[in-house]
Amino acid sequence: MNSKEGSGCAGAAPGSTNTAAPPLALRKELNLFDAVAIVVGTTIGSGIFLIPSVIAADLNSLGTVLLVWVVGGILTVFGALSLAELGSMYPGTGGLCLYLRKAYGPLPAFLYAWGLLFLIHSGSIAALAVAFGLYVGQILPMTTMQEKALSAACVLVFTIISCLGIRGGKLTQNLIAIAKISGLAGIILLLCARGSRPLHLFEVAPNAGGPAFSLARFGIALVAVLFAYEGWHVVSFVAGEMKRPQSDLPKGLFYGTAIIMLIYLVANIGYYHLLSPGEIRGSNALAAFAVGKLLGPAAKTVISILILVSILGSMNGLVLTGPRVYYAMARDGSFPGIFGQISSRYRTPMLALIVQGVWSAVLAVSGTYEQLFTDVIFTAWIFYGLAVGAVLVLRRTQPQIDRLFRVPGYPLVPLLFCVAAIGLVIITIVERPGGALIGIALVASGIPVYAFLAKPSAKRGPAAGSVES
Repeated sequence: MNSKEGSGCAGAAPGSTNTAAPPLALRKELNLFDAVAIVVGTTIGSGIFLIPSVIAADLNSLGTVLLVWVVGGILTVFGALSLAELGSMYPGTGGLCLYLRKAYGPLPAFLYAWGLLFLIHSGSIAALAVAFGLYVGQILPMTTMQEKALSAACVLVFTIISCLGIRGGKLTQNLIAIAKISGLAGIILLLCARGSRPLHLFEVAPNAGGPAFSLARFGIALVAVLFAYEGWHVVSFVAGEMKRPQSDLPKGLFYGTAIIMLIYLVANIGYYHLLSPGEIRGSNALAAFAVGKLLGPAAKTVISILILVSILGSMNGLVLTGPRVYYAMARDGSFPGIFGQISSRYRTPMLALIVQGVWSAVLAVSGTYEQLFTDVIFTAWIFYGLAVGAVLVLRRTQPQIDRLFRVPGYPLVPLLFCVAAIGLVIITIVERPGGALIGIALVASGIPVYAFLAKPSAKRGPAAGSVES
């Protein structure tokens, strides 16, 4: 038996004629509701509460603000539809890594997993943890160091929960998803019902500065918006733990992203119906500020607590899903073997969870919110573009494979997504070259590791229990 699969597995005694016990596998526990809860609960985190103020600093009218949220939402739906086709073809654990390997070979898949661990996924967890600390600071007096310590501790707590089994993580995710949707619905209804400012779509905000519309500024705002949509794809990481992945994964992706887009648009309308653009730009805790203006300081504290619940749900979803990618890659022999070990008691990739949790905590302590989401989005969208492009590649190279779901509007939908991904990467390199270089360097640092791992794996072949089947 391959050594990577021996953790917690009882093999036959020396000289025994009994066959070895089958390798441990992840439990199939997730249904359609769980899939939608992962998409919504993971994606709606801190972005809709913090990012509108960042966007208001770049865009000078409500019309352009709504446009950038619509563009971000449409791109997200296009990406979800494309991944839905890939997921119906390859419903195993690992998501994008599996699709990248099938379309382009093992190196891009490895670099994505490497980038996930060191920046994309762990950086998203860290950004949410930083946002959690910022919002707790709205309720309790805390120093900067205390906020950072709280952020790191929060990551580690959710890591422990996920280590103890998929059921606990699933239940936590479902409950928080319900709570955050209910809380957000209450906030949106309050803002829309009590706001009194007229909504002028194309009126440039007074004292805004800069031109009425700038393509470069729109691109930078789109980077921020796409961070608010970040997380829609992670449900593909746990496809191997779904009861009916070929049907529930496409449905979960589509329903989840559609719900998110609607919520984000109505929330922004509510903000601008109550607050001036200057007030929106000047607030670093926008939802709490808006509700506090209507109902007073006590209500502001209640809303801050609801927002903290939302952030925690997103963080829990990311902590839960990421290690499944590292596990799947390790089981296939193309990632360090330690990540492929499963706890014999809890059936979770415990060591992968611990490594991700510790590194995310380090990033949370060392980074700022805006720095983290900029670096994450730039690096992630390189691979999102490649993954969606895999739909085009596999339609040509593997037309014989059954596709229970096909992208509507093919080939236009995946093509538009890929063009947008290229544009987003170019804009980020031009506007913020420092963060772009950091992201590229972290991903490229995986190349020598891949070269080291490729030599022994080529000799022994795929690991037993490969997740591709």
